[in-house]
Amino acid sequence: MIRAQQAEFAASFAALPAPIAKFDTPAGAVDITEIAVPVEAPVLRTLGSGVASYYGKRFAGRRTASGEPFNPQHLTAAHKTLPFGTKVLVTNPRSGKSVTVRINDRGPYAHGRSIDLSRAAAEQIGLVARGHGTVEMAVIEG
Repeated sequence: MIRAQQAEFAASFAALPAPIAKFDTPAGAVDITEIAVPVEAPVLRTLGSGVASYYGKRFAGRRTASGEPFNPQHLTAAHKTLPFGTKVLVTNPRSGKSVTVRINDRGPYAHGRSIDLSRAAAEQIGLVARGHGTVEMAVIEG
C-alpha cells in the first residue's frame, strides 16, 4: 500500500507540457544565450596587503620603465619587482571593489608604498578621493 501511495505521489509531479509563448521580439533585443558567462581569473600568487597610490596628471605621455607612454586612462600600474606584463588583481577592502592592472612601470618610490596605479584603476576601486589607501594584491597572470 505504501508503494502505491509513493507511486501516486511521484506521478503527481510529472512534467506538464510547457505552453509556447507567442510574442514579438522587440527590435534591438539582445539574445542572452549568446553572452559568455564571465570567468574569474585564478589567483596564481597572493602578494598580500600594501599601500597603493596613483600617478598624477603630470606623468601622462611620459615613457614608463617598460618603454610605453603612460596613459592615465589605461588600467596599468608600477611595481618595484614584478615583471612587466604581469596582471595583478588589486582590491580596496574599504570599498570592496577590485581592478585588474598590468604592470608596465617601476616604482613607487614614495616611502611605504607598494604599488602605483593609473588614475583609471584608482577610480575603479575608490582611491582617488584619499589619494592612497591599503589594498590587497594578487598575481593572476604572468
